[in-house]
Amino acid sequence: MFKVHNEGIILEPTYDFEKNGVFNPACIAVGDEVWMYFRGVSAENVSTIGLSKYKDNELIKHFDEPIITPEHDYESCGVEDPRISFVDGTYYMFYTAYDGTNAQIAYATTKKLPYFQKQGLLLPEITYEDAGKLWEKSNLSLRYESFEKLYENSRGKNVLLWEKDCFLFPEKINGKFALCHRILPGIQIVYFNKFSDLNREFWLDHLKNLDKHVLLEPKYWYDSWNVGGGCPPIKTDAGWLLIYHAVESSSLGRTYYASAALLDLENPQKIIGRLKNPLISPTYSYEKKGVVDNVVFPTSVLEVNNRFYIYHGAGDQCIALKSIDKDDLIKDLKTIDTAPELTIIEESKKTPIDKTR
Repeated sequence: MFKVHNEGIILEPTYDFEKNGVFNPACIAVGDEVWMYFRGVSAENVSTIGLSKYKDNELIKHFDEPIITPEHDYESCGVEDPRISFVDGTYYMFYTAYDGTNAQIAYATTKKLPYFQKQGLLLPEITYEDAGKLWEKSNLSLRYESFEKLYENSRGKNVLLWEKDCFLFPEKINGKFALCHRILPGIQIVYFNKFSDLNREFWLDHLKNLDKHVLLEPKYWYDSWNVGGGCPPIKTDAGWLLIYHAVESSSLGRTYYASAALLDLENPQKIIGRLKNPLISPTYSYEKKGVVDNVVFPTSVLEVNNRFYIYHGAGDQCIALKSIDKDDLIKDLKTIDTAPELTIIEESKKTPIDKTR
């Protein structure tokens, strides 16, 4: 049994570029500050990436203009949901590029913050139809085919693979970059030596053998629809801590949760432990009622003074913060296979701002 402390809302819409919501941030520690790159949605429903700075969880600077904006056709309707990892002296930001029909992964880099240089799309254009043909002889769950049909029916026959929630592990594994991406309903992992290796031939081979690259797939009651990448992992002595999102589908609609898994340091596909119940559930009004109801969407976690601070989108309208004792969470994850069903207690550390939109 462990306690999740609610630190409350830490950012709400302020400027025009974020009028319809701020959520799903990428956070990095810079000295004694936390720099938070977040998704802001304008009144025209176009997403950009903004920046705020914090010290001791208090806002000290909120930029009045976005840091990254749409520039190319493939991101004409928005740049969304950044994740940032610092690997070998370079900051890598991955984000979703949305053109109104397709969601693809793009990335940007820098060696000196706060600004990033766009590097383009990570994957070449590959349709669901072409990917489906590659999966025919694989051992993938039939649910991959179901999502293929869902997107083809809703977006058109030529819809591209719907890719989101991409991030890098914060250090190389066995000398290679380790990158996670999400083809519904699961999370997949891919290893490579350098970014120039990621050509069409590389990705077609990866997709052909996608069943061998699955990291996590739905398993419990609260992830009946899908799981997806959340926060870039944190390295601990016990393994890689992965905070991810899980979506339950029921007659009442979909509910987004945060959960956790512990992965082997040398082979992340080896799962040491995984929570049988959500780590964080929509509880407060700003999580239960928003632009999208019932959403807790974790995208960044930082370790401070033996606590994990989990930054998450809430109701697709604001950004909230939770924290949990590091040792308590790791202990439960290490014993999850033999432990009974967990009882999670949410306890408010301070009274949260209670607002709805």
